[in-house]
Amino acid sequence: MMIWREATVRAEDEGWPGVQQLRAELGDGTPVRALAYTDLVGVARVGERVLLSAAALAKGLGTGGFAFVVAIPDRLPADPPPGPGHIVKARYTPMQTVRLGVDEQESPHHEVLATADDLGGLPVITADLHSALPAIAAGVRARAPRARIVYVMTDGGALPAAFSRTISALREAAWIASVITVGQAYGGDLEAVNVHTGLLAARHVAGADLAIVAQGPGNLGTGTRWGFSGTHAGDVLNAAAVLGGRPIGSLRVSGADPRERHRGISHHSLTAYGRVALAPATIVVPDLPGGLGDLVHRQAGTLPDRHTLVTEPVTGLDEALATSPVRLSTMGRGHDQDPAPFLAAAAAGRYAATRLGDRG
Repeated sequence: MMIWREATVRAEDEGWPGVQQLRAELGDGTPVRALAYTDLVGVARVGERVLLSAAALAKGLGTGGFAFVVAIPDRLPADPPPGPGHIVKARYTPMQTVRLGVDEQESPHHEVLATADDLGGLPVITADLHSALPAIAAGVRARAPRARIVYVMTDGGALPAAFSRTISALREAAWIASVITVGQAYGGDLEAVNVHTGLLAARHVAGADLAIVAQGPGNLGTGTRWGFSGTHAGDVLNAAAVLGGRPIGSLRVSGADPRERHRGISHHSLTAYGRVALAPATIVVPDLPGGLGDLVHRQAGTLPDRHTLVTEPVTGLDEALATSPVRLSTMGRGHDQDPAPFLAAAAAGRYAATRLGDRG
């Protein structure tokens, strides 16, 4: 279902790199907040008409706080100048975009990636949710503050990297060195066809000491065992293993989620690592205090024997998380309301930092 609306731009609010944030007004006077990806639609001006996609807004979804500008009908942007690249992302949609893939023939890195087949023991940490990204990075930095962290963004959530204010803040703070968008996701420093070439580019082009792989903002779930976008976490562990990396799974944990299926270790992690990840991996189990910690250890014990479970203390991680340049928030809850998801992610990051010396 597509829901289209015409609106008039009333004001421009502060945006973030690549994104213009607008306050607009529908024909009946209803106010609406809208985002424009400026490289696709141009920059809107106050008083101009804009065509909005309002489906997520109307449904009240997690990203539904915004409508999205599809076009500025009275002033279309200029065509981009001719350039290299033929990788089409968001393929066969009206908003498809052509990018230069790091792995394609016109790329200066094609020769390297044409034969690259090994990650040389690169630690690869995967997570279910985008909100784990700053927490994992905080854990890495607690042990290895100079580690070169590369974020590989999959296409399970938002497709444009520009939508993530977390990415822009982590880049500005030099917490992550490079962003690689894979699959249908786009807008990173490098574009790759899939997670395999994305990981190889992280190692051989971006010079990663460690890679964090997670979907962009937004998470699709249906309340069923298999119907969620986070199954990608198991696929990433398989990819890291087949390429000679060191696959490390961070657990999605909560002590405050009202849904039983997400209490302790989320069923998303148990399914992704228990059923999807067929290659052996290291799963980092945070040593949380009290009854929640006991629950997490019991649940982790149900994972297959092919995985190695490593218990990581959480001592000192609250202090590491406090240094985050972005506000920590997941499923609408901050660190003060539910510290467990952030401690679990940071524990995986700190553990992974201890493996940096194992690379071949």
